[in-house]
Amino acid sequence: MAFKDILLTLTSYPDPTPALVVEDAASIAAAFGAHLAAVACEAHVDIPGHFLSGSIADVPGMIAREADKSRRNAKDLLAAFDAAAEKAGLLHETYLEKCATFAVPDLLVDYARLRDLTIVPVPESYDQWYAETVIFGSGRPTLVLPESPRPRPFELKTVAVAWDFSRAASRAVSDAIPMLEKASKVRIVTVTNEKKLDSKHSAEELAKNLARHGIDVVLDKVDADGRPIGEVLEAYCVAHRVDVLVMGAYGHSRWREFVLGGATKSLLSKPPLPILFSH
Repeated sequence: MAFKDILLTLTSYPDPTPALVVEDAASIAAAFGAHLAAVACEAHVDIPGHFLSGSIADVPGMIAREADKSRRNAKDLLAAFDAAAEKAGLLHETYLEKCATFAVPDLLVDYARLRDLTIVPVPESYDQWYAETVIFGSGRPTLVLPESPRPRPFELKTVAVAWDFSRAASRAVSDAIPMLEKASKVRIVTVTNEKKLDSKHSAEELAKNLARHGIDVVLDKVDADGRPIGEVLEAYCVAHRVDVLVMGAYGHSRWREFVLGGATKSLLSKPPLPILFSH
């Protein structure tokens, strides 16, 4: 399946998504010749009535001001998105929604389930709840973009696949085929001595499968040497100037609290580069 319908999620509260994310999303959609949609939500803080009745502060006024701030941020973001998409010559559309802050992640999932790929920015200043919900709830691949400034703009020169012979990794490879076909170089990296691997089926066999898609790969093995898996993958990506990392997402939701696998938790909490997660 090609990436022909891409969604960008924009955060309006408490801080707006940086402009560089909008520019990256336009570049990604242009690379695939895809339609690009952006969704932003005017978020409203939901405070229990008993708190309002016992408070001496002007809580309703504070809530209204925060909602107004979110509304202005959302409209500004969508205007910037329109400008970037038009400059890139993309077919595009925007959605402005209204909902309580706690309901924003589920609203994004509703949109993401109807798209080939969803781009979710992850901020440094607060947790990655939105990204987690989309990754584990959409049933579609999710491209996580770090909001922090990066040394170079988004490119698809080198894409790396974290391969551990698992179901999640297999699904990630399948979901990433359109991206692997576009990349100038594809590297498959297997981290050894980190956990038991199914040695019956090698990375060489995956390389044969990808070759039938016209994708030539470089196979690498990296010894964990006692280091956390997230740290190993991050160091590998830096050393090989990787533009996008593809990996399976491990985790499950329990009472709306995500319990994440080691690599997923480490790389999602502060992504060092764009990462295509698949669950």
